[in-house]
Amino acid sequence: MNNHTAVNTFLLWGFSSFPELKNLLFVVILSSHVTILLANVSIMVAIKLSQNLHTPMYFLLFSLSCSETCTNMVIIPRVLVDLLLESKTISLPECATQMFFFFGLSSNNCFIMAAMSYDRYTAIHNPLHYHTLMTRKICCQLVMASSVVGFLISLCITIMIFNLSFCDSNNIQHFFCDISPVIHLACDYTSYHEMVIFVLSAFVLVGSFILIMISYVFIVSIVVKMPSAKGRYKAFSTCSSHLTVVCIHYGFACFVYLRPKGSASFGEDMLMAVIYTVLTPLLNPIVYSLRNKEMQIALKKVLESVFNFFSQLTNKVTLNI
Repeated sequence: MNNHTAVNTFLLWGFSSFPELKNLLFVVILSSHVTILLANVSIMVAIKLSQNLHTPMYFLLFSLSCSETCTNMVIIPRVLVDLLLESKTISLPECATQMFFFFGLSSNNCFIMAAMSYDRYTAIHNPLHYHTLMTRKICCQLVMASSVVGFLISLCITIMIFNLSFCDSNNIQHFFCDISPVIHLACDYTSYHEMVIFVLSAFVLVGSFILIMISYVFIVSIVVKMPSAKGRYKAFSTCSSHLTVVCIHYGFACFVYLRPKGSASFGEDMLMAVIYTVLTPLLNPIVYSLRNKEMQIALKKVLESVFNFFSQLTNKVTLNI
């Protein structure tokens, strides 16, 4: 019988390799986190308050912004705490919970983006019946299905990983409980587990990406048949923001989750994970606001309202003094 020490807690060792960069990393990640929250909340408030943005496309964008905000909240606050404290321990239940919510929300993001591509196809293919085909009820069903499928797959992966035995080393070479760094600490991890995790991850990433590509193949086939260049430009411009976000999101996600794993790749995975968890949620609202005039107008109104509110509040405080 092998002598193994059962592991009850893990050490998130990700940024401990760079102690001299601890303060800089804290400032950069905190700034990015606050910016992500403000940007995504601004988009959600703008969509909620602007009557002309109460359309299926913006309803799905609202859902994506909400999901990405939650994804960020699952990871970044814990990272900031670990950068401040010497102890970087995390219990098995906490680790499992973090993994479940991170992968579930990330999967949800993928399927919502697939729903957004279907929405763009419907808008271009049937513009006259668009609001009949994409009702609020159907949009809610698409978002609900994205969540159910995403969290169900995440539950399967999390249960399978944490039913394994962890022994000897408890150092997770990452800044959060991601799938690959955790599962490589298991004593009884086999090629069977690797295959199942790969298939489920591929179903989320490749499956949703294929759905997106199918929608865009149909979109392109419709647009190229349009008689006017102006009509083709208008049709493509409605898809440009979504297509940009898809390329950024899937590029980093596929690099992290679908390539062969090895201990030497953990450093690269951690770098890509920083970009995936910090940069991608930051770029999404920027892309949608910069390339969308309706969103720019709505955000401007929100900012003006916030500015007026604080101006009135400041004036009242000044008068009371």
